Amino acid sequence: MALAYVNIYYLFPKYVLRKKYASYIFYFIIALCIFYVIRTELIYQFINENVWPESETPQNAYSFNHITVVFLIGIYDVALVTTIKLTADWIFERKRIEELQKTQLRTELNLLKSQIQPHFFFNTLNNLYALAISKSDDAPRVILKLSDMMQYVLYEVNSPKVTLLQEIKHIDNYIDIEKMRFSDRIESELNITGEIEDVQVPPLLFLSFVENCFKHGLKENDNIFINMSFKVIDKKYLEFILKNNFNPNASKNNKQGIGLNNAKRRLNLLFLNNYTMESKIEDDTYILFLKIPIQ
Repeated sequence: MALAYVNIYYLFPKYVLRKKYASYIFYFIIALCIFYVIRTELIYQFINENVWPESETPQNAYSFNHITVVFLIGIYDVALVTTIKLTADWIFERKRIEELQKTQLRTELNLLKSQIQPHFFFNTLNNLYALAISKSDDAPRVILKLSDMMQYVLYEVNSPKVTLLQEIKHIDNYIDIEKMRFSDRIESELNITGEIEDVQVPPLLFLSFVENCFKHGLKENDNIFINMSFKVIDKKYLEFILKNNFNPNASKNNKQGIGLNNAKRRLNLLFLNNYTMESKIEDDTYILFLKIPIQ
């Protein structure tokens, strides 16, 4: 036991973990020699002068055969105990790393979500500012809509997931605000397939994609059309398809925002490779396809 403890708590961490293998072998051999002397003398003095009674022929202490056998016994015991200790340490370290990764994931997700909120309200306040400049009668309605959205963002999205119905209502409020800003130039359509009452999704995940419809779909004196669809597949996956008209010139003039990059980063953190996101442009129409697990 003494030899095993000396090895796993002193020799191994001091030399092997620091890659001083020659020093480890040297001091381990010294420890084996001390182990041999103490073991042999204890047996000889207190038990039997025959220090190797299980041998077929009597063996003398400090003979080559006896030294070899005792050394092998010591090495075997030390190897067994060290293996158990290293396995236990590996399991503990693996759990510790997993907990650190989970903590880091939660911290980064909270950071990303906190970035969405000022980004979103900055855009919405710009809309309200435009209405105030034009002295529009829609300004009070925008303030009420914005109040509802602030309540949702500040108080209802603190949990990792929210219901899909809450997210859809939040997106509708945002589109309504944009409709007040651009009058009747916005056409929106929403299609829902499957039972979504119990479906939960990460909060504020789809809003970034909807915001891009207004960033890159706005043409001068032209309408903006937005077509969204949510489809539940086998109660395991949620498909989100977004279509809107695309204006390459608007895309070039707009600065790169944090919304879309934020959404991509959140998807990677939340679902690793267990999600699908594809986008394409067909006949001046931008099409986004997103599939995420809901279980």
